Amino acid sequence: MTTNQERLDQRRRYTGPVFLKEGFRPLFMAAGTWAALAVPVWVAVWTGTISYKGIFAPQVWHIHEMMFGFVAAAVGGFILTAVPNWTGRLPVRGTPLAGLALLWLAGRLAVWFSASIGPITAGVIDLLYLTALVLCIAREIIAGRNWKNAPVLVALALLAAANGLFHVDAAGIAETGEIAIRLSIGVMALLVALIGGRVVPSFTRNWFAKNDGPEIASPMAGFDRIVLVVSVLALVAWIARGEESAVGAALAVAGLLNLARLARWRGWKTTGEGLVIILHVGYLWLSVGLTLLGVSMVHDAMTTAAALHMMTLGAMGTMTLAVMTRAILGHTGRELHAGPATMAIYIFVTVAMILRVAFGFAPDIGLIWASAGFWTAAFALFVWIYAPMTWRRTPATQPE
Repeated sequence: MTTNQERLDQRRRYTGPVFLKEGFRPLFMAAGTWAALAVPVWVAVWTGTISYKGIFAPQVWHIHEMMFGFVAAAVGGFILTAVPNWTGRLPVRGTPLAGLALLWLAGRLAVWFSASIGPITAGVIDLLYLTALVLCIAREIIAGRNWKNAPVLVALALLAAANGLFHVDAAGIAETGEIAIRLSIGVMALLVALIGGRVVPSFTRNWFAKNDGPEIASPMAGFDRIVLVVSVLALVAWIARGEESAVGAALAVAGLLNLARLARWRGWKTTGEGLVIILHVGYLWLSVGLTLLGVSMVHDAMTTAAALHMMTLGAMGTMTLAVMTRAILGHTGRELHAGPATMAIYIFVTVAMILRVAFGFAPDIGLIWASAGFWTAAFALFVWIYAPMTWRRTPATQPE
């Protein structure tokens, strides 16, 4: 049987391309690049500047590519990087990792050119990345007997199912488009609540320990489990039933409980480090977004679109940038500190979210263009600053 020391030695002996050493390297760059490209392309399609002639309606293409292009790549990069720590097994790297990244890219091309290759072919190609990712993570969790992270595997499988429902609807097999949208957003929200509920208090506690900060509530206490259960039930009800008053009330309760959960981590005391406070900001947008999504179903003071953009552009966009920047700095042996450029990234994505939500109250096309501009600036700057870190050898990545 291979010992932990032998596994560590095998990791250190890796001499392949640095870019394929861990999952975050190619997949975080894929997520950042696609986020920077897809949103301005969508605005251009929406305004008629360019034409999209794929199998999806333009609005559906936008939603699909944000979920299964941008966020799915970021989630894949995070989980592939985290799994070795969860299981003690070697990371997926080299050729298998390159294969996963190429499957993701093939999916983006297949969806864009789907009118030419047909809905069935496009669907099969696009489903390969998440299917392969699910099988890969399942193998690692089963081999490592890491059953406590099985919920993450279930969430990935549901995400793959949501992608399948998008394509079933596009192929005209069944009308599954609306439930596909709700399922994909709901699963992503649960992943933020589940994974964010681990990393936000963990990183906050570590920072407080080094800076004489206060004690905070431990994650996965009884209250946290109640919040997760209520969130799951509320989101399942929304996925299954859509916009109903009772569902809205449940979502509002879930959002408020998540706000209380966030408050227990005392994020307002972490303003001295951007890498930490931005995690709290991302979780804040999830909590407020869930609350406002529920409010939108019982009162016309809030639009559903504004609430959903707070959950997607706000929570998912912010949290992915927060996790990607921190992971790249940490795994490449750099100081865990947000410099001016990284702070600019966080500010840009926050402004993008505020402007997009404002459009729901003051529908001026200028707000859409401005929001898209700040979003693109955030992710373009992320790629510009962080991409070189993923392919250059540092002392932390030199083979031994």
